[in-house]
Amino acid sequence: MLITILINIIAFIGAFAFMEAFAWFVHKYVMHGIGWFLHKSHHEPRHGKFELNDLYAIIFAAPAIVLMYIGSPEYNYVFWIGSGITAYGFCYFLFHDVIVHRRMKHHYKPHSKYMLRIMRAHKVHHKKMSKEEGQAFGFLFAHPKFDVKKTDE
Repeated sequence: MLITILINIIAFIGAFAFMEAFAWFVHKYVMHGIGWFLHKSHHEPRHGKFELNDLYAIIFAAPAIVLMYIGSPEYNYVFWIGSGITAYGFCYFLFHDVIVHRRMKHHYKPHSKYMLRIMRAHKVHHKKMSKEEGQAFGFLFAHPKFDVKKTDE
């Protein structure tokens, strides 16, 4: 019983952590590559509540839903892998769509070094409006080179 719980926790945390690396790879090589036809809408001014780029949420959610469905009879590690992917998607949505792009109204102002770094990295990413010459492709992790220095404030 305890070993099953540990395996499930490891599956959840491992899937969550894996998703940041996977999302970075897909963002850099798919969204800014062959999938630019969808992602381009995210680098342009938005008209309305949705953009073509939002279809990526459905694409990423599909495997998580399937894994959770397959693992749900026993709530085994397969279910928890799907749950880890889902938790990453939820964190991505809160950070990227709500906090950074303010697709929902809020009054949050970041003060932590982590949030300032990740928001600055995302701002740098959006500085280039084309699919080439991009940088900072992560969503929940940013290289320390994007730290906000006292001169930047």
